[in-house]
Amino acid sequence: IGRGDHLFAHAVFFIPQMQTDAEGRIVLKFTMNEALTTWKFMLLAHTRQLAVGSSTRSVITQKQLMVQPLAPRFLRQGDEISFTSKVSNLSDSALSGKIALQLFDAATMQPLDAEFGNAANTLDFAIDAKRSTALAWKLRIPANYTGAIIYRIVAKAANYSDGEENSLPVISNQLLVTETLPMSVRAGQTRNFDFARMAAIRQSPSARSHTYTLEFTQNPAWYAVQALPYLMEYPYECTEQTFARFFANALGSHIAHQQPRIKAIFDKWKNADTAALKSRLYRNPELKSALLEETPWVLDAQSEAEQRRNLALLFDLHRMAKESDKALKTILDRQGYEGGFSWFPNDNPDWYMTQHILEGFAQLSRIGLKSISDNDKIKYMQSRAFAYIDEQISIHHKAILERAKRDSISPDSDQLSPIAAHYLYVRSYAPEIKPKRPEIQAAMDYFSQQARNYWQNKPIYEQAMLAIALHRQAEQQIPAIILKSLRERAQNSEEMGMYWELKNGYSWYELPIETHTMLINLFHEVGKDSAAVDELKTWLLKSKQATHWRTTKATTAAIYALLSTGTNLLSENSPLIIAFSGKNFDFSNVPQEAGTGYFKKTWQAAEISPEMSKISVENPNKSVAWGAIYWQYFEDMDKITQFQATPLKIRKTIYREQQKNGSTQLVLVDENTILQVGDLLKIELKVSSDRSMDYIHLKDMRASGFEPISVLSRRSYSGRTSYYESTRDAATHFFISFLPAGEHIIGYELRVRHRGKFSNGITTIQSMYAPEFTAHSQGLRLFVE
Repeated sequence: IGRGDHLFAHAVFFIPQMQTDAEGRIVLKFTMNEALTTWKFMLLAHTRQLAVGSSTRSVITQKQLMVQPLAPRFLRQGDEISFTSKVSNLSDSALSGKIALQLFDAATMQPLDAEFGNAANTLDFAIDAKRSTALAWKLRIPANYTGAIIYRIVAKAANYSDGEENSLPVISNQLLVTETLPMSVRAGQTRNFDFARMAAIRQSPSARSHTYTLEFTQNPAWYAVQALPYLMEYPYECTEQTFARFFANALGSHIAHQQPRIKAIFDKWKNADTAALKSRLYRNPELKSALLEETPWVLDAQSEAEQRRNLALLFDLHRMAKESDKALKTILDRQGYEGGFSWFPNDNPDWYMTQHILEGFAQLSRIGLKSISDNDKIKYMQSRAFAYIDEQISIHHKAILERAKRDSISPDSDQLSPIAAHYLYVRSYAPEIKPKRPEIQAAMDYFSQQARNYWQNKPIYEQAMLAIALHRQAEQQIPAIILKSLRERAQNSEEMGMYWELKNGYSWYELPIETHTMLINLFHEVGKDSAAVDELKTWLLKSKQATHWRTTKATTAAIYALLSTGTNLLSENSPLIIAFSGKNFDFSNVPQEAGTGYFKKTWQAAEISPEMSKISVENPNKSVAWGAIYWQYFEDMDKITQFQATPLKIRKTIYREQQKNGSTQLVLVDENTILQVGDLLKIELKVSSDRSMDYIHLKDMRASGFEPISVLSRRSYSGRTSYYESTRDAATHFFISFLPAGEHIIGYELRVRHRGKFSNGITTIQSMYAPEFTAHSQGLRLFVE
């Protein structure tokens, strides 16, 4: 074969022997694979003169007597099930014979018929020609058997026979249950916790303790610093992300110079305490209801772990200086001749983007970065950018006056747009830069008066911006009123701190994290209320417990608010004092993560005592600390009671669909309901949470006699919730990447396929990011007649 030759490969499934009959018809005789199905048969023929003919036919492979077992996907200890098989007679005459179901241990092939109540395993049957019938064996699954069985069904009638053999798993009716007690302790507080659930379950004779785990994060403020590489490594080149990289490097450099201890901690994470650099999705796999590899979030976990590994790179001072210079040069090059910044290169200047850049530079300057305030290039950029936004507010003002004149409306009515409110806030950072023309000053005065008149009509984010802007204009009365109004509308929680019910929107001024950080700045600068600021920062940190800040804008705002206002939380490092029933817990042999102070201690079953259900935690630091108790135990599914003790809750309801008076009705199913084979069941899973959470795993177990209608994995939606649905043999799994606060309903359908008595299992829900947030439904036993 020479180089450049073309080669062709031809695969042939089979080449049958062809014979012709007296009329010239071709007869093909061959042996097919053992499959009872329909085949597509394609023929192609040609003559020596290249005349071509083709044909496509369907070929059905079947036997005169066929056995088709209708086996469930699995068997469960303690269940009773009617094992069914279909027998078909495809011959031209009636058949009668015998059919036997035999059960074997899959590992040893020893018979199991007696153990499964299948001693009389042979049945008689009689079937008319071209007909089918169903036969069933009643099986009782032993309560002490687990593993796999082999079932073998053999039917014989006249000269015909058929059989089938396959395996079935037998799964335990005892389930490893994880129940948790989340613990949150505010700064300077001592709290007592009673894990009453643990004491109650231990009274069950069938419950067996497995493990008891205590974990605590003593200083969660470090999670904010761990988010800095997310800004530094964000892959897109739009102006906002470029500035986010500059912000991360500039702030990281400032932290490293101001607090050398922080850089030392990151060096320790890199060289010794490498577990600190893992994503929280990787942590504590033994306490989670699903392995990370079984979820769609493997890449998310790898991404977060990579970001954390970059912390050591971030705090390389030489690298930070180089990256800052590179990002700053890119930002300065993006400024157009008008002074504005576009979102992407070579695009039109964007008013909001320009103000966003100005706001970020002003914030870095305010926390003492001399590299910002003393940089002549940055000063020149800022003067041009302020001139650009001044021109935009003037144009905006003129458009309002012209529209008011054209439409005969008063210009003194509410004309304060979100971008104008943001302008007043950003412009207040530079009172020393005076407007270049009287029209600009007139516009500034107009919108400042609009702020005084109409602030109460605006969302909370705009109210906070307007209060800060008016305060910087030496206005006293209105900022004080806004501050008082916000206090009255705020909610206060022992666990969550001070917060407002903020709904996630689609515009830059409708985002909860950015809104909350603006409120922190308001209470810090205008209210000068350090206690309120610490309360607000508690909520921000608690929001990080079960979520990760999803955008560079949110991350930038949150990090700035946490590190530039109120108490310096990163300096807090006093250990917690934890006691079980008055006896102090000894930390001496428990490794603690540098910075966060995270630790975990696990006791095995023999070490667990009733006294461990009462916990006292003293937090001497000025930052909130949080942790949890995880108790894992084995219990019979039917005896598991509902657990709804954390902010994440689940409630399962089963309905049977039935026709009545020409309409479809849904009837509630409980342990007293008698179901029928063929019934359609509607499963309703009601999920609720008092806060937004990321990476939620929902697992709904089902009885072995039920079969899901939808067996294909798919992306689905329910109201505001998007989730990935995956059907497995023993349960249906739902993976929710983001769960908004509130109540959500997820539903799917099952079909009843087998008679018997079944344990239906339980439904569990858990945050994979914060596994201490978990819940489960109660066990249920169902009867199919």
